[in-house]
Amino acid sequence: MTASTALVVGGGGFLGRAVVRALVAAGTDVVVPRVRWSVTADAAADLVDAIRSMRAGGRPWSLVWCAGTGIVATGADAFAAEAELLERVLDPVATAPAAAGAPGAVFFASSAGAAYAGSVGVPFDETSEPRPLAPYGSSRLLAEQRFRDWAEAVGARALIGRIANLYGPGANLGKPQGLVSQLALAHVEGRPSSLYVPLDTTRDYLFIDDAAAMVVDALDRVRAEPGAPVTKIFASQQGRTIREVLDAVGAAVGVDLDVRTGEDPSASAQGRDLRFRSIVLPEVDDRLLTPFDAGVRRTVDDVRRTVDVQRTVDDVRHAARADGHPPAGPVPPHRGDLSR
Repeated sequence: MTASTALVVGGGGFLGRAVVRALVAAGTDVVVPRVRWSVTADAAADLVDAIRSMRAGGRPWSLVWCAGTGIVATGADAFAAEAELLERVLDPVATAPAAAGAPGAVFFASSAGAAYAGSVGVPFDETSEPRPLAPYGSSRLLAEQRFRDWAEAVGARALIGRIANLYGPGANLGKPQGLVSQLALAHVEGRPSSLYVPLDTTRDYLFIDDAAAMVVDALDRVRAEPGAPVTKIFASQQGRTIREVLDAVGAAVGVDLDVRTGEDPSASAQGRDLRFRSIVLPEVDDRLLTPFDAGVRRTVDDVRRTVDVQRTVDDVRHAARADGHPPAGPVPPHRGDLSR
């Protein structure tokens, strides 16, 4: 992707930050737009301006959309707001003239687990029929189609990435998702973890840096070969049960985890077995991936560092309040997802 420009929407998030790193390593000029996410109209205006500016730059360009709303348990209202934002952003941009000789490519980060939650015939691949079980999954499929349509309208190549469960350093610990990070966080904070699905529930866990490298590689290949929009599953293509994840995190922290089981309404939207394989762009998958146990250890170490930093910040603030003075110097930032 040398001599090209990439606009990474959601570049402050978990996947977005990793993709930015991978793009920079590949020699791409990366722009992460400043977006006023709290107001839909403001966010749309910021994104329209950023995309138009990128397309008018006269260089090969990529729109890399790593921003997203919600998780499996999120209600439909949040996704309606996201759909409104995409309509505001993509429709007007599609009518803006592109610079002559400036080919473009579009990547949209979707969710494999949400798309195939109710599908049959594991392992699922790109020919499997998506069957979402929750508004989250349905909203991903609608957004996928919107990006395909926009890419066709502006003459760009489109890559839809249905991504398996991501894990690794830098996850937003404030979001109730990411099993590896949440198990590590509960242990470090000295509290039990809560699980609402059976321990034989199976998922595909893909290390964050591996995912980002695969996305950049796939986008480069899609750009080079004209054709229809490409939908690809990004996964480790290895299934692991929750019991196996508990064992790996327990080994990383050095003790058995304190885990409590219970019930939650969102459990009905969770597929029991979500194993994947990819038959699209198989050359992208031909790489050495981070071993799961090593990735878990790196994640646990990062969670420990993040909690230590936050405790230091809290201690400084507490001391400052006790003295009646504001904290001296800058406060270290939390490493969570700042994109939305």
